[in-house]
Amino acid sequence: MSDYNLRDLDLAGIRWEISDTPIMAPRAKPTPETVDMPARPTAATIVAEIGRAAASVVPAVAPIQTMSIDTVRAMASRPTDMETLNRMIAEFNHPLRATATNTILPHIGNGRLMIITDIPGADDDASGNILSGATGELTDKMLNAIGESRQTVSIIPMVFWRTPGGRTPSQTELDMARPFVDRAIELLHPRVILTLGTLPATQIADVNLAKSHGVPVTLTCGATCVPIFHPNYLILKPAAKRDVWNALQNVQNILKSAE
Repeated sequence: MSDYNLRDLDLAGIRWEISDTPIMAPRAKPTPETVDMPARPTAATIVAEIGRAAASVVPAVAPIQTMSIDTVRAMASRPTDMETLNRMIAEFNHPLRATATNTILPHIGNGRLMIITDIPGADDDASGNILSGATGELTDKMLNAIGESRQTVSIIPMVFWRTPGGRTPSQTELDMARPFVDRAIELLHPRVILTLGTLPATQIADVNLAKSHGVPVTLTCGATCVPIFHPNYLILKPAAKRDVWNALQNVQNILKSAE
């Protein structure tokens, strides 16, 4: 038998003991019970059967291609109200949806302040609500300090599904969700956008948070964007609360000037 056939048999789960000296088994005398038994298949027959079985295997189906960004933009541009947009987000088959517990939909307030945060936290993924847990409690205190609340503020994450282990989302993952974020901004017409953390500061305001913390930036949509530290950072670094308080006072003044 050739090495090729031996490899095929090995892959098929058949183990062969090979030696240089052939071992001749004594020929047994036929008995009434064995006279009519079919002959034992040879190795060559087994290899041939393996080849025929392999040829009959149905080829794998090609994976479904990821939807293009242009297609996502076209989809996100259709809704004319936030209820429809939220329903579209809830049904959208984003790559992160398979690993997340919940889809975190935008929270809609009745005022002109919008918060854009980074990714849903573990508490958000478990509860289905944005900025929940200890992070949410600190966020509420920050809003109350400038006369705002969850009722007056809209809150939107950069992606609507928690990433595995809370890792930073890839640019592709961000790009697949960004058209929905942009459409929400268009529909809600915020006067001020407050970004929380490094990721939305970079993606929305196109600034380095460490260098531009609290510095207002005018966006192409006409809104004023103020980037600040994420509440999670403030929990770890309480000394940074003073810088955030100063930035929040700027936000309050901008909102008052627009009344």
